Amino acid sequence: MYYVYILLSDKDGKKYIGYTKNLKLRFELHQKGGVESTKDRRPLKLIYYEACLNQQDATHREKYLKTFHGMMFIKNRLKSYLTG
Repeated sequence: MYYVYILLSDKDGKKYIGYTKNLKLRFELHQKGGVESTKDRRPLKLIYYEACLNQQDATHREKYLKTFHGMMFIKNRLKSYLTG
């Protein structure tokens, strides 16, 4: 299994979208500052993830979620979470 995930920065309110084979380990790496693109944006919250059967599906889903339509999907999916 591969996972596509979205993190929310408490520091700047921006989202980070990525994929991984080991979600728990990858999230811990983000939290400890081990990922260059998020190390200055900590603390981070895991706000969403999806499981994919293989890496190709995960990369396609990650790319989609980074598009305008993908961001609208996430916004609607997490509407109550992101607005309080």
